[in-house]
Amino acid sequence: MVEAPAYEERPRRRGRRLLTGFVVLLLVLAGLLTVADRVAAGAAERAIAGQVEQEVAKQNVQSAPPKVDVAGFPFLTQVLAGKYQHISIVLTDVTGNVRGDAVDVPRLDVDARNVKASLETLRTRKGDVTAETVDGRATITYDSLAKLLDRPGLKLGEQNGKLTVTAPADILGVKLTVNGTADVTVVNGKVALRFNDLTAEGLPNLPLARRMLASYAKGISIDVPLPELPFQLNVRKVEPKPEGLVVTADAKNVPINSAG
Repeated sequence: MVEAPAYEERPRRRGRRLLTGFVVLLLVLAGLLTVADRVAAGAAERAIAGQVEQEVAKQNVQSAPPKVDVAGFPFLTQVLAGKYQHISIVLTDVTGNVRGDAVDVPRLDVDARNVKASLETLRTRKGDVTAETVDGRATITYDSLAKLLDRPGLKLGEQNGKLTVTAPADILGVKLTVNGTADVTVVNGKVALRFNDLTAEGLPNLPLARRMLASYAKGISIDVPLPELPFQLNVRKVEPKPEGLVVTADAKNVPINSAG
């Protein structure tokens, strides 16, 4: 057998080394671009968080510092276009005073889609940051609602998707436990609670006793004084959940920052 000359192997080895070096170079460049992309995303998130904080404060609503996450990759192409696919904003410990009644919202999740923000706006924090659509989801705790109703011993909860109430009551000198459920609806952008189905075991079989129970139900049927939601969010739906009343809201073509 005739062996190939050694000089024929050298170009092959040299070619493999060049190819390996080229692949390594591409990987290094890709890594650097990824790092730069994430650094840019972090800077944008901080800039948008600052503007969101201003917007919330402008509406006399207090919350913990917002957490902002800018989705989408690569991010740098979004920066150059001035349009971001999806920005999620989380506000916690949201409180506000409405007609003297404090309503606590432990968490408000906001999803903004197709957000327009120029590079200059992010750099200077001046200018408009607008979203094509904004969806919000907030939770109102049952303890906060019970505080509004101001009835000693009253407890609210959820069972089978219904808002339930249990409360002690004195009707015609008889100490009873009132139980029942409420209809929870959205009326003119407000959350309405209507307790139309209350019972009390041992209730005296008298018209006056029944009227007193109906009066009690009317007294705890209220329109929940929500704080004004940021980003022009309008309440669309409310559902009793184990953790509280979950309020869903949305808006279109709205600013998510204070005017700069």
